[in-house]
Amino acid sequence: MFWDITPNVSRESIVCRLIYGLLISALAGCGGQYPAPPETRIDPKVDTIHGIEITDEYRWLEEQDAPQTRAWISAQNRYAELIVGESPLRDRIRTRLMELQDIPDVGGTRRAGGFEYFTMRRKGEEAPRIYRRPTPEGEGPGTEGGQEGGTEGKETEEPSLDGDYEVVLDPADLDPTYRMLVSMAGFSPDGRLMLYTIRQGGADEVEYRIRDLETGDDLPDHLPNALYSGVEFDAKGTGFFYTYRSRTEGPRIRHHTLGTDPSQDVEIWGDGFGPTVFIGMDIVAEGRYRVFTAQHGWARDDIYLQDTRGREGVVSLEEIRPVVVDVPAHFDIRYRDGQFLIRTDMDAPMYRLMTMDPEHPEPEHWEELIPEAEDLLQSYAFIGGKIYATYLHEVSDRIRVFEEDGTPAGEVEVPPFSSVGIRGNGEGRATLSVSNRLKPSTAYDLDLGTGDRNVSEPSEVPFDASSYEVEQVWFESTGGVRAPMYVAYRRGLELDGTHPTILNGYGGFNSAIKPGFSTTAAMWLELGGVYAVATLRGGSEFGEAWHRDGMLENKQHVFDDFIAAAEFLVASGYTNPNKLAISGGSNGGLLVGAALTQRPDLFRAVLCTYPDLDMIRFPHFVENNNMPALLEYGDATDPEMFRHIRQYSPYQAVRDGVDYPAVMLTTGDLDTRVPPLQARKMTARLQAATRSGLPVVLWYDARGGHAGGRGRPLSVRVEDSAREITFLAQQLGLAEGGS
Repeated sequence: MFWDITPNVSRESIVCRLIYGLLISALAGCGGQYPAPPETRIDPKVDTIHGIEITDEYRWLEEQDAPQTRAWISAQNRYAELIVGESPLRDRIRTRLMELQDIPDVGGTRRAGGFEYFTMRRKGEEAPRIYRRPTPEGEGPGTEGGQEGGTEGKETEEPSLDGDYEVVLDPADLDPTYRMLVSMAGFSPDGRLMLYTIRQGGADEVEYRIRDLETGDDLPDHLPNALYSGVEFDAKGTGFFYTYRSRTEGPRIRHHTLGTDPSQDVEIWGDGFGPTVFIGMDIVAEGRYRVFTAQHGWARDDIYLQDTRGREGVVSLEEIRPVVVDVPAHFDIRYRDGQFLIRTDMDAPMYRLMTMDPEHPEPEHWEELIPEAEDLLQSYAFIGGKIYATYLHEVSDRIRVFEEDGTPAGEVEVPPFSSVGIRGNGEGRATLSVSNRLKPSTAYDLDLGTGDRNVSEPSEVPFDASSYEVEQVWFESTGGVRAPMYVAYRRGLELDGTHPTILNGYGGFNSAIKPGFSTTAAMWLELGGVYAVATLRGGSEFGEAWHRDGMLENKQHVFDDFIAAAEFLVASGYTNPNKLAISGGSNGGLLVGAALTQRPDLFRAVLCTYPDLDMIRFPHFVENNNMPALLEYGDATDPEMFRHIRQYSPYQAVRDGVDYPAVMLTTGDLDTRVPPLQARKMTARLQAATRSGLPVVLWYDARGGHAGGRGRPLSVRVEDSAREITFLAQQLGLAEGGS
């Protein structure tokens, strides 16, 4: 028998769940027997792929809306709650997470039509609202800025929590449960109209609407729920540009004129690009130039340029010139003071900054402004007549200063093992933001001349880092590759191999996993655990070669790195396999899925969220998938890539009769980036295969999706995290004590 999970439960039910939770905790600590999972029907389907038979016993679970699938999901949710249960530990974690996360959140401002618009969530509220206030006296109404001026000049200060504000849009008006959240997207040049998005439950798709800010009503013009990017008003405010991305046909840039039928929207660019490509358009120099970009996966960009001088309206497609095409490199382009700036790793694996004359845009005419260095050039800002360039040095940020002609002009001192950001405040000052594994994001007012700084925006997260420390260690993986890992723990930790430890990682999509504060990691530290984050191939931490060494046919290197990091933690005395958990989401879910199937003996528990797991059938999930990821993972319909993918695809790698770790998988119906069917099938397969006696559970949110942080109210996010941390704490026998 399973208990129903409902908002209103009886006192007797709460008592029963509390008692059961205590029992489960005791069983977890002593390796006792858990209740069996729900029965799952086996209905084998056999595919012959490149001459090899592949059996899928749970293909029927791919049918998301089928009655038998919905019944199975309900049973799995009841089982997950049965295993985790209510307990003093879970209640303590839930309460503390709410304290850590329920802090005021004020977003940046946008000026339009004599007002400043911003989002704000006060303490105790479920989600942000959109507000506005009159532009401060002495500061012109302005409009929201673009790239043309860089970041020079005074940024608008964040509004305080107490002030004369007007609510522009409250998501509760759309959905009292706050599962439909809103965001500002842009304003018309006269400031009368606001583009805003509605996101349902963390889905990637959004709906765009236009609000008349004078009447408070929405216009009939809107973009229906779909995949979009680059939505912005045109220069006259009589229409807007947008990029629509079809999962099957590819992306297209279009223009919509207000008041007209959407079927009359004009296609600007994109014909010929398929669903594995992202495209975009920037309009700069007061509309003179249009810059078109095509991103082919995460390893190559193309640039096209259009000069609209002397023309009005939509310019013919024939006048779009290719600038750099089919070059295996990245190009980050922006416009400033009559020239284009391009951050690129073309002939510079760690990136350099180039300038491009729009009259002579060919690469052979580009000039180098900031040369390649030993560290990765990530970003740059023009502030006070200088260039402030942020570099990644051994997975820690540094800021170096250059004159506008590229001459080195010093460095901004920043804390070690941190992520930083800098923006200009005018009058020789800047705002420096700093965060790391133990420090929530904190802003400093920085004197650019003297380097003096004072806290201007202290963090309101109630976490005392003084009892903890973080160190960077290096481990060795296949091929003699060395990689860093951050390990955080309570001061005075004795390396006796007994500490409950979570190892997290990602390793993919050219994404750098930099130091940053996590409330769930802070919660784990307060409980007495160790928290580690490994740097893995596939990311951008050490340039494009590092990325390519973890993609396509090299994807196994990422899993090798993660396993090597886990072995290092054991060998160094931080933990042991019975006290070690791994966690990862999305591509990180693939990571932990591969690790648990390749080295089930090395881990006691696994948290696998919104994961990619069936990599052989990945290219067939076209209606609900991120097709550009095929350029990162590879396509199993290709015989050569199939040979590599078959070796690690977690779903096919599960073997009967193996002692697998305890596993919690999470996903939801609105994950439109990674098909939730993968977590469903993996849950069923692991539950049938494991012989360890440890639980395999699935928590499934029917209104949840991949972009969960942008589509879930605070209370749901806290409850989900509390469930996950409690599961890991129970499995690792983490004491209730802690600080």
